[in-house]
Amino acid sequence: MKTPRIIAAAALMAATALAPYSLLAQSAASPPPQGIKRTDVVRSDLSVPGRELIQVLVEFAPGVAFPKHSHPGEEIAYVTEGTIEYELEGKPPVTLKPGDAVFIPAGTPHAAKNVGTGNAAELATYIVEKGKPLLALSQVSAR
Repeated sequence: MKTPRIIAAAALMAATALAPYSLLAQSAASPPPQGIKRTDVVRSDLSVPGRELIQVLVEFAPGVAFPKHSHPGEEIAYVTEGTIEYELEGKPPVTLKPGDAVFIPAGTPHAAKNVGTGNAAELATYIVEKGKPLLALSQVSAR
């Protein structure tokens, strides 16, 4: 009888330890839009108190867009595959191909869309305030 309890306790401890990593993949209260896959690469504290580095591979199916959102820190998006159009609030859209990167200032609402005919991907590196949600979807104003 003790063996099932030990196994259950071990499983609970493992699930608790891994929970933050599974939550990072979604990065928000809801899962990413259909056609978007987020894969955790690294998460680490920085030497600057209260800041952490998070890196995620974001894959886009053809024609798929990630809606307007912002982050509690800076983002550098490096395109690894395909063609992605970025729209940063207050600036004209920019289209990037593999090897191109864009810097997105903290709190800047932005969106990204795969405008190519095949799959697209970016390596997103965030330098953000520790403990805050990585992503906040922008509210659509009702008219």
